[in-house]
Amino acid sequence: MKATVFHEHGPVDVLKYEDSPDPEVKEGQVLIDVKAVALNHLDLFVRGGIPGLTLDMPHILGSDISGMIKEIGSKVPSNLQPGQRVVIDPGMSCGVCDYCVRGEESLCAQYGIVGEHSRGGYADLFAVEAQNVIPVPEHVELSFEQLAATPLTFMTAWRMLMPKAKAKPGDDVLIIGIGGGVALAALQIAKVAGARVIVTSSSDEKLEKAQDLGATMGINHKKNPDYHKEVWNLTNKRGVDIVVDSVGEATWERSLRSLTKGGRLVTCGATSGPKAMTNVSLVFWKQLEILGSTMASRSELRDVLKLVWNSRLTPVVDTVFPLSKAKEAHTRLAKGEQFGKIVLTP
Repeated sequence: MKATVFHEHGPVDVLKYEDSPDPEVKEGQVLIDVKAVALNHLDLFVRGGIPGLTLDMPHILGSDISGMIKEIGSKVPSNLQPGQRVVIDPGMSCGVCDYCVRGEESLCAQYGIVGEHSRGGYADLFAVEAQNVIPVPEHVELSFEQLAATPLTFMTAWRMLMPKAKAKPGDDVLIIGIGGGVALAALQIAKVAGARVIVTSSSDEKLEKAQDLGATMGINHKKNPDYHKEVWNLTNKRGVDIVVDSVGEATWERSLRSLTKGGRLVTCGATSGPKAMTNVSLVFWKQLEILGSTMASRSELRDVLKLVWNSRLTPVVDTVFPLSKAKEAHTRLAKGEQFGKIVLTP
């Protein structure tokens, strides 16, 4: 098969499109004929090298995968059959620890992500455990590119806003840095929950597109660097109930200051750096909650997929590149030019 791989960590030039051995299909696995794979910032971090993460080289990136079942192992359940359209649950867990048994797989000590801790979907073929394979209902008319743009971003945003921050009708939600997959998923989920949504971006064009998707207001944080003051004015000097911030170091204090008393800041990442300064007095005086969130449980992914299958949530695709042009796709993602998911097709 053909695959885009890297033999060593480094800049975008380490990505190579080359022949790679077909994956072996074990008795409990499913072989996927990959039709599309979406990029995540995680791909950039893994390519560059994450401290403590040791990979078998060459490594194949790609967590968000859609395709068709090509072959099944001898012990795969009968509900999975060749020819089915599927998406992949990118979360991997042991299945037997206390966390897994109570349905909190993303807290498992052995938790991993397809494309990070194991080889992923930047390839013609991909083999995965049957429990990670989710059939797409026949009535769903989404393209393979849209399907690939769905699992990781929607599961992440769903856990952040619903189980963690407990968004409800009437809440004000602030989403920092609209344009990426998780932020756009969070926007749609917050609207489904009945919340009013404010978004920030350095691009007026992205703010306009976000308003077309349902955002009530947009703040250009390049023109208004103290965006928390604008949030204060937009909420009648109250602040928002929830802030979704995966930027981290560069926005952390302003995000905390954007919250009303008793508000919740929820984060799933730190694209600008992990060492954010926290004003502890602000946290205890306003009785704020800081909530960390990683991926989601298997059941939470399936909960949010029901809304996608029923067209209440729609994955947004920015651009589509052939798999051989993964370097260009990584470059676009690194520049933050996208509005929606960047997708590769073999």
